[in-house]
Amino acid sequence: MARATVAIVLAAGAGERLGAGEPKAFVTLGSRTILEIAAANADACDQIASLVVAVPAGTEGQARRMLSALSKPVAVVAGGASRQESVRLALAVVPADTESVAVHDAARCLASPALFSRVIRAADLADGAIPILPVSDTVKRIEDGMVAATVPREDLALAQTPQVFRADSLRDVHIRGAAEGLSFTDDAAMFEWAGLRVATVVGEQTNFKITSRADVLRAAAALGGGFDG
Repeated sequence: MARATVAIVLAAGAGERLGAGEPKAFVTLGSRTILEIAAANADACDQIASLVVAVPAGTEGQARRMLSALSKPVAVVAGGASRQESVRLALAVVPADTESVAVHDAARCLASPALFSRVIRAADLADGAIPILPVSDTVKRIEDGMVAATVPREDLALAQTPQVFRADSLRDVHIRGAAEGLSFTDDAAMFEWAGLRVATVVGEQTNFKITSRADVLRAAAALGGGFDG
């Protein structure tokens, strides 16, 4: 599977919670945008042959300029109204002979090239693979604002991206899911619904998703830079 992997980088979110007045992926951390950092880490993975980046409609030219320094081919497409739609639109320009696809949220811009490699290798053992982190806190199930039960955490984990799948299977589950009008929070959930096997690897604590200003400050600190916003 690792012989021909294309990375889909999802950067079409508006990022309203950041209050930055621009798409979240275009927010600058130090000298580079979130999108540039995320794409550069995918680009640095030896198993990645090319990238497809989904951005808000109307910003394609701006994104192409941001990504002009990448060493591998990159296609930029307009994303959709949802994450799921953005993946489907990006898949439309993934070469037909691609063996596997790594779907990655640009908001997890600190995912390392090594993590991409580990997930790609793990996907050889199943129909796909995802990085996970074990749940360390006690988990409670809540009903009407009251604690209803303590949920055993031994079999629980937090999912991250990049998530890597066989390209033909990924295309198939997206077509089937769209035909049935189903909505999923990530591509691994689509594979679960389709009865396909998804392997796991240990993720990275630094691979958190940027959703708030506090997350931006945390990412900027991890990069040793500042936040212009």
